[in-house]
Amino acid sequence: MTTTLSPSLPKVDNTFRKSVPPLEVPERLLLGPGPSNANPAVVAAMNRQPIGHLDPAYLHLMDEVQTLLRYAWQTANQMTLPISGTGSAAMEATLANAVEPGDVVLVGVNGYFGHRLVDMAERYRAEVKTINQPWGEVFSLQALRAALEEHRPQILALVHAETSTGARQPLEGVGDLCREYDCLLLIDTVTSLGGVPIFLDEWKVDLAYSCSQKGLSCPPGSSPFTMSERALAKLDKRQTKVANWYLDISMLRNYWGQGRVYHHTAPVNMTYAIREALRLLAEEGVENSWQRHQSTAEKLWDGLQDLGLECHVPKDYRLPTLTTVRVPEGIEAKAVTKRLLEEHNLEIGNGLGELGGKVWRIGLMGYNSRPENVDQVLSALAAVLAKLR
Repeated sequence: MTTTLSPSLPKVDNTFRKSVPPLEVPERLLLGPGPSNANPAVVAAMNRQPIGHLDPAYLHLMDEVQTLLRYAWQTANQMTLPISGTGSAAMEATLANAVEPGDVVLVGVNGYFGHRLVDMAERYRAEVKTINQPWGEVFSLQALRAALEEHRPQILALVHAETSTGARQPLEGVGDLCREYDCLLLIDTVTSLGGVPIFLDEWKVDLAYSCSQKGLSCPPGSSPFTMSERALAKLDKRQTKVANWYLDISMLRNYWGQGRVYHHTAPVNMTYAIREALRLLAEEGVENSWQRHQSTAEKLWDGLQDLGLECHVPKDYRLPTLTTVRVPEGIEAKAVTKRLLEEHNLEIGNGLGELGGKVWRIGLMGYNSRPENVDQVLSALAAVLAKLR
C-alpha cells in the first residue's frame, strides 16, 4: 500500500524552512527578580536524555527530590513535591486544594503578589477578605490578630518574600495565632526558598509554595509545594472536588506517594534539574546558603549607599535575595534598565504595580549571590547613571 501526500497542501509560505538558523541565546547576567542564572551543574543535569516517568530510576529520583525539598524548607511534611509548572502553578495548587466554595480566606496584601493571591482565591469562589499595608511594609502580630478576630477565616495567606517590594514578612508567632483561631496558614516563599531562613514546621505553616528559578538557580518549570497534615485533613473532608484537575493533590499524592499511579507525564528533565539544584543546596548547607545571601546583600546595600541610592525597605525587613532601590529624582527608570542590558549585558528589574517607575529590583539569588556580581552591578549602575544625570 502506497501512502501519498495530499495533492492540495495549504497555500502557505514555506520558504522559511531552510532559512531558520540554529538556536542562539544571548548569555546575560540576570540580576533581576528572576529568573537567576542557572548553575552550570544544573544545566548539565537537565541536558541528559529523558527516561520514562514510571521508570524505577525516575521514581527513585522523585523520592530524592522530596527528601531534599523537606530539608530546604525545614519540614517533615510527607506531601512535599515539585508541581509540574512554574511558581504560579504551585501558588494556585495551594488555593485549589485548600479552598472550598464559601471558605473565608484572609489575604495579607502589601504588594503585587498579595493581589494575585486574592485573584486566585476568588476564582475558587472563596469569600476573600484582606488586610492591607503600604507596599514595602509588613504586618505586625497585633494587626494579624485583629484581622483574624474580625474575619474568622479558614485560611490566612501571607507573602513571606514579596517579590514586588523586597520585603520579608516575619512569621514567628503567626502559626500559633492561626492555631488559636483554627485556620490554616499559607505562605508564599517564591523569593525566599534557599536564600532566606525558613522553618516551616517551627512556624506551624500548613501550605507553602515556591519556584525553581530564583534561590535554587534552576530553570523555571518545576515548583516546590507542601501541605501539612492539617491541610491534608481539610482536603480529605472536602464536600466538592478540587476544581483544578491538573493540580489536585488528592490524585497527585497517588503518583508522588506509595501508589505511583500515573497522573500526568512529569517533566523528567526538569526533575533532573531541580534534583541537582537541591543537591547543591544540601551540599553547601542551607544555613551556609542563608548566610552567603545575607553577606552578599549587605555588600550591595553598602555599595548602593556609596552611590547615593536609597533602598525602599527598612533593613530589618529587607530580603537578602531581592533589593528594591528607589529611582532618583529626574531619572527615568526604564532608560536605566535598557542601558544596563544593551551596554553591560546585565539585567535588573523595573518596579511592579504601585512601584512601577519608582524602584529598580536587584536580585542576588542562588548561584548569582556572589561578591563579584555585586561589584559588576554597582559598576554598571554607576556608569549608566553618570551618563543620564
